[in-house]
Amino acid sequence: MIGNRKLMDAQGITPEALEAEADRLANEGKTPMYVALDGQLAGIIAVADIVKASSAKAIKQLQSMGIEVAMITGDNRKTADAIARQVGIDRVLSEVLPQDKSNEVKKLQDEGKKVAMVGDGINDAPALAQADIGIAIGSGTDVAMESADIVLMHSDLMDVPTAIQLSKSTIRNIKQNLFWAFFYNTAGIPLAAGVLHLFGGPLLNPMFAAAAMSFSSVSVLTNALRLKRFKPYRD
Repeated sequence: MIGNRKLMDAQGITPEALEAEADRLANEGKTPMYVALDGQLAGIIAVADIVKASSAKAIKQLQSMGIEVAMITGDNRKTADAIARQVGIDRVLSEVLPQDKSNEVKKLQDEGKKVAMVGDGINDAPALAQADIGIAIGSGTDVAMESADIVLMHSDLMDVPTAIQLSKSTIRNIKQNLFWAFFYNTAGIPLAAGVLHLFGGPLLNPMFAAAAMSFSSVSVLTNALRLKRFKPYRD
């Protein structure tokens, strides 16, 4: 058998002899796995995900935007803490079983937080669906991408703050267009209805109304097209 401490304990195998080595590996950010043969402890191996160079930068960027970053992982506490220190994450939820990830997201939501979950695996799919915003990595599994609201085309966490910034710019653009559309129509409709004529002014020719309506649509469209020049800011 090969597995973590919980598996060894469940099988009645005591891994204390290698506990010091397991702690050393975990403090290096590696996941220790015990090996047992014929019901006896035989050794220990460790695996580790390579932390991408852009991960720490992405987390720092998110934090500078006022976003709290938490890590949910099935790794043991020491391994999770070691990885968190490398990338600058303060809040760590470790030793979370795959089926419990969505529950951890729910707990964060119960604290009154809006949660955006970033994941790429089958195990992340329920949590992605539970989160207010699910963000899937493009190189991840199809199940994760189907469960997410946003799919990043590159396997780069720097795309997460970019997606948030683009979303904010889009909402701001929509609000601008709504304001100008309401303002324009509030001023234009009474004129088209002949309010000036009531006070001795002229009646507007329908051609002017058509031109004004076209100008309204063009101005809103032009403002929306400014998003094509969107560039993410970096601290």
